[in-house]
Amino acid sequence: MNLVRIRDLYKSYGDKVLFDHISLNINEGDKIGLLGINGTGKSTLLRIIVGQDNYEDGQVNVLGSMRVEYLSQNPSFNDDSTVLDQIFKSDTREIKILKEYETTLSNIDRGDKNLLDKLTMLQNEMDLNNLWSYESEIKSILTKLKITDFDEKIGNLSGGQKKRVALAAALVTECDLLVLDEPTNHMDSEMTDWLEEYLNERKGSLMMVTHDRYFLDRVTNQIVELDNGNIYKYEGNYTYFVEKKLERQNMELSTKIKNEKLYKKELEWIRKGAKARTTKQKARIDRFDDLKSNMSQDTEENFEIAAAATRLGKSVIELKKISKSYDDRLLIDNFSHIIKKQDKIGVVGSNGSGKSTFLKIIMGLVKPDDGEIKIGQTVKIAYFSQENETLDENVRVIDYIRESGEFLLLTNGEHLSASKMLEKFLFSGATQYNYIARLSGGEKRRLYLLKSLMEAPNVILLDEPTNDLDITTLSILEDYLDDFNGAIIVISHDRYFLDRVCNTIISFEGAGKLAVHTGNYSNYLEKRQFDTPVQEKEEAERATEYKMNKPKKLKLSFKEQLEYEEIDAEIENMEERIRKIEAKMEANSDNYVFLQELMIEKEKLDMDLLRKYQRWEYLNELVEKIGQQ
Repeated sequence: MNLVRIRDLYKSYGDKVLFDHISLNINEGDKIGLLGINGTGKSTLLRIIVGQDNYEDGQVNVLGSMRVEYLSQNPSFNDDSTVLDQIFKSDTREIKILKEYETTLSNIDRGDKNLLDKLTMLQNEMDLNNLWSYESEIKSILTKLKITDFDEKIGNLSGGQKKRVALAAALVTECDLLVLDEPTNHMDSEMTDWLEEYLNERKGSLMMVTHDRYFLDRVTNQIVELDNGNIYKYEGNYTYFVEKKLERQNMELSTKIKNEKLYKKELEWIRKGAKARTTKQKARIDRFDDLKSNMSQDTEENFEIAAAATRLGKSVIELKKISKSYDDRLLIDNFSHIIKKQDKIGVVGSNGSGKSTFLKIIMGLVKPDDGEIKIGQTVKIAYFSQENETLDENVRVIDYIRESGEFLLLTNGEHLSASKMLEKFLFSGATQYNYIARLSGGEKRRLYLLKSLMEAPNVILLDEPTNDLDITTLSILEDYLDDFNGAIIVISHDRYFLDRVCNTIISFEGAGKLAVHTGNYSNYLEKRQFDTPVQEKEEAERATEYKMNKPKKLKLSFKEQLEYEEIDAEIENMEERIRKIEAKMEANSDNYVFLQELMIEKEKLDMDLLRKYQRWEYLNELVEKIGQQ
């Protein structure tokens, strides 16, 4: 059944066209992820669908009986209302009964015994309408979203708690179409996992904007992309979208499409499922990522930004027995750690556990109660906080960036101008001369991020960088961090981002305890699942059994030894052949027939190289195990 039918929709914002006569259907059972860089009109399209924004031309037809529920990116609240008041804001009959029941019960608890008869009547209404399980579900959803005081005033909640209350209100209201704008912002990984499961089991249609790529991959069955005023629809999840996006770009002469490298890397990561990577393997796999990512394209269009960071000495940051408490709540207890030059650290933990305080202590914005912080003399820190710095909206975009410098020095010795950096962070030439006041919230966040990077730091601290940034910007940031020659500490609940960027995880375990784990976020989760008393017992039993019945030592066969010694040279030879094909592709970009032949040859070599990499990985793992015997 067709719920929403959009035909030839046109809307502009000043001189920028958001929707250039686009058309879209939303049908029963659709679970749609809406993608596009910040400023393309994602939130505007959602508001138009729910009837909260206008448009200049076209038609938006909504099924007359359709019920829609909408979570905006910045929900409005009455600060004097309670959590349950916000949940019961809907005017459905069931919600009205529940609200009256909860209010009556609360008043009786405060001593008003004259309401006992009314309570009995309302209990009968609850029975007749089977609302007891509904009430239980509402409170269960709130609890899952870590809202436990149902009578708390909204004005006393943090920004993240308010957003989760609004999300709960949207989830508990029965509807045919649920529209969610950035539902995973301000949610930790545990809450995001729960929401994934809830939306997968929920009946009804869904349309949402989110930057969380794992979330998109597991929840959606369609991707709709807004791009330069046009709309593209893909019948599948995020992985399918990335594959088909590449195919579409190939049809448009892939050698000239600057985004392609980003999407090639996205596809490789999503297919790998963020498998564990050892330090020894990472260099080889990184080369593989580069191979898979590289497409023939003009140098000027390359998205890689290998910035030359300020020289960093051996001493970076040392934390010595740091402790910090707030209001008798212990956040950090006697934590020591040395942060080295190549560390890419992800900081994880539940909301309110002290993660942002941890970064502020390193920055010197918050003093620890005990302990000492030593910062190396050559350290230059860029700090990207959760809250944007106050942007002067009367300043032009390019002038704001030029405050940090006219040029960014690259590792190859070249200089990249402020204007070129803005282009690489998706600010077109025309947009660069707009006043900041004309930017969307996400564009302002992207601009603030770019300014932090333009200051040529050698240590980067990022506090929730994925909030309010689009997926394309995140991919650009991930590429930048890949090539960054310095230390990175990032707080994020975005599992994909943590897997993609980090080689170490510091987790806030509660009661002030911080634990350090080697590997990315998926490695950390796997280790946490197995770190149980039962597991320890089983490991002890296996160790005893091993001593009694010691297996034969692993070793390479003669054939494997020969293959191991030759495989690096074979891979390099294959890589060189592919580079030559890519050079031919670039030289013959206007000869479509020959270009297609070269692309077929290159795809075959890519697959052969992929198999060779898999064999390389197996042999190196085997050699590593032999070395550990």
